[in-house]
Amino acid sequence: MTDTDLLTRGELADPHALLGAHPDGNGGAVVRAWRPAAESVTVHVEGGEDAEAELVHPDGLFEAKVPKTRPPLRYELEVAYPDGGTFTMRDPYAFPPTVGELDLHLAGEGRHEELYCRLGAHVREVDGVVGTAFAVWAPNARSVSVVGDFNSWDGRLHPMRSLGSSGIWELFVPGVDDGALYRFEIRTQGGELRLKADPWARRAERPPQNASIVHRSKHEWTDDSWMEARKERRPHAEPLSVLEVHLGSWRRDPANPEDPLSYDDLAEQLADYATDLGFTHVELLPVMVHPFSGSWGYQVTGQFAPDARHGDPDGFKRFVDRMHRSDIGVLLDWVPAHFPKDDWALARFDGTKLYEHDDPRRGEHPDWGTLIYNLARNEVRNFLLASGLFWPREFHADGLRVDAVASMLYLDYSRQAGEWIPNVHGGREDLDSISFLRELNEVLHAREPGVISAAEESTAWPGVSRPTWTGGLGFGFKWNMGWMHDTLAYFERDPIHRRFHHGELTFSLHYAFSEEFILPLSHDECVHGKGSLLQKMPGDRWQQLANLRTLYAYQWAHPGKQLLFMGGEFAQEREWSHERSLDWHLLEDPGHRGVQSLVRDLNAVYREQPAMWQRDGDPDGFFWIEPNDAETSVLAFGRRAQEPGREVVVVMNLTPLPREGYRVGLPHGGRWREVLNTDAECYGGSGVGNFGGVEAEDLPWHHQPTSAAVTVPPLGAVFLVPER
Repeated sequence: MTDTDLLTRGELADPHALLGAHPDGNGGAVVRAWRPAAESVTVHVEGGEDAEAELVHPDGLFEAKVPKTRPPLRYELEVAYPDGGTFTMRDPYAFPPTVGELDLHLAGEGRHEELYCRLGAHVREVDGVVGTAFAVWAPNARSVSVVGDFNSWDGRLHPMRSLGSSGIWELFVPGVDDGALYRFEIRTQGGELRLKADPWARRAERPPQNASIVHRSKHEWTDDSWMEARKERRPHAEPLSVLEVHLGSWRRDPANPEDPLSYDDLAEQLADYATDLGFTHVELLPVMVHPFSGSWGYQVTGQFAPDARHGDPDGFKRFVDRMHRSDIGVLLDWVPAHFPKDDWALARFDGTKLYEHDDPRRGEHPDWGTLIYNLARNEVRNFLLASGLFWPREFHADGLRVDAVASMLYLDYSRQAGEWIPNVHGGREDLDSISFLRELNEVLHAREPGVISAAEESTAWPGVSRPTWTGGLGFGFKWNMGWMHDTLAYFERDPIHRRFHHGELTFSLHYAFSEEFILPLSHDECVHGKGSLLQKMPGDRWQQLANLRTLYAYQWAHPGKQLLFMGGEFAQEREWSHERSLDWHLLEDPGHRGVQSLVRDLNAVYREQPAMWQRDGDPDGFFWIEPNDAETSVLAFGRRAQEPGREVVVVMNLTPLPREGYRVGLPHGGRWREVLNTDAECYGGSGVGNFGGVEAEDLPWHHQPTSAAVTVPPLGAVFLVPER
């Protein structure tokens, strides 16, 4: 079968070998143009005579002979159609490949860290001509065409060329610029046509539409000082207090409650809000393209484009820029564990199970109805590795929280016997995922110093946040899911029963220094019938609010960084829903406003007291004072800073009875200021406290050299620091 036959059948893998300008052997050239349905084609030669092309195949192949001319041959095509329309264009088949040999080599090995600069759609100037370079990986396709609003979505017009064994297809289309809609039309080996969104697209339509969009950023960053300072950051030994946010439901325009705020509106409002409350970072539920809003962003179809519900990619850049100007870091939830089955996205991309595993025992997730990335393929690893680097580089994100790490580590995750395949050693560990996560963390921390990586990992896997050279996974932090579950289980109990469950609060200190932990009270604890954090608290409304305030005090005082899901900071009453705004009207109530004030002051005390963050990973940075008083449900402990004499002592009373004159051991004498009391009237409490501080006496207690009689408020906590 000739190249012409293959072209007309839509199966020619190298259209450039037939189309475009080719030497005729006599010093001239033959120009072949593929314009189905055209009536005539004229070749306008730069610096030469026009040549009328002859129709050499009825399906639309035209050929013109151009006399001898000095190379390189530059020309335009004037194409006329029977309806009278005439268009002049540069020939896409007159340009060299825009993906180089080194790119292909690195992509094949899975080591191209900037492959997002080559694959996808990129507006470029090639040989003085502005257009868009399209490239996509589809190794099992019979042919690939790029279609869009620039060619009436006609897959016949722009067949792409295969770049050999790399599996990458490429085409430069002159005249296509920022804002053009496009997809890839893939002909499978079985002859099926599949219309696919670009996996590497920088921009996508707003759901439910799903076309990719050519994007050329015009944003000019203004956060140079932040980015320079980031390189020197040491997140483990610095304050890290995170407000977790779902952008679509944090706040909505009261005039249009069905529509989420734009990135620009969010930038102004959220930056001011997080700054006012003293958070160091916001963490966003996935902002990557996801068609189903009910997935909250965790079923991603576009790993390189932000969600169009809030605006375009430059809008999201302005959001990050604005946060940085307010000294707020931006962390992004990122999902390399699985992807949805939407037929227009990654699933069976080139007619085969390309991104996913072929065997459903490895390729399909039983809990979420999604597909699992095949991390044994270099190209799939490269796809995700490039995405992990893309967001800190291109959008200046300050870190990635990697979702569902446990599901990646275990081959038998959520599977019964016979539903999973052991690894080559007969074990349940997913060796491909382990290798990928280690590589991701090594590359991310080496290339982008100061950037945070955190794992949502719910098992006892050892060394999640330990260096890879020690056998760890290399994450900067691990979410402390055990602390979250034990602590909430304790606080949900009626105080009368808490004395029988005292260990649920103290147990976390047995492993608190085994990892670098973040203590999360996350979105997962406020959905699916679990109720809000406030609803979990026992007792009447006063007791619920008091319990919640003490829960936050314990979270901020405990070793580890802290993360709180939006709404929790003002005691959201209703369970969270992604379809509506938070209940901001609750701030008209003094009790809810008091919880918000407490969170603001917790963040202020936290930043001011190095003992609360400086030695989070150091066992000597923590000391028990009274861990065993289960009968009265009182707990006392201390935190140490690097500098001696900068301790913080925390005393908690988990019953509704005030404890007056409760003797607490202190590390040294003098006056100890009460820098925070969760029962203060300004927080909605009863005002029971210590009138600003206590005096340590030379009376050893709790294995400490001095002690003081402390009034511990009902369902409350006090923070004491030595007078300086």
